[in-house]
Amino acid sequence: MSDAAIRITRGPGGEVEVDGPVDTFAASVLARAGFDTHPMLRDVWIRLPFDRGHRWENEHATWAAEMLTAARYRVDRAPDLNPIPTDASAPPRRAKTARTTQPSPAGTTRRPRH
Repeated sequence: MSDAAIRITRGPGGEVEVDGPVDTFAASVLARAGFDTHPMLRDVWIRLPFDRGHRWENEHATWAAEMLTAARYRVDRAPDLNPIPTDASAPPRRAKTARTTQPSPAGTTRRPRH
């Protein structure tokens, strides 16, 4: 492991990318968090997919930073990648309810189960 930090930043084009000393284990952690690895001529470009939106990108960049920190890597995450808080005024999600048993329609009989 290197003493230099792995940097997770939002690039000038808006993409979330990783720079720094990424070894095989760190690359597998980043892949688990949703980062793609693209080989280049002299290096590897590690980034999140472009089309997921800022909220998703921030959540996955934070998740990657937390996993790498737990594995004792030094990580510098850009402050603009902090998770976006959810809107407190949004209606709560409806809880899933169990289906209730309904009587069979009049005139029909149920076959017994075997």
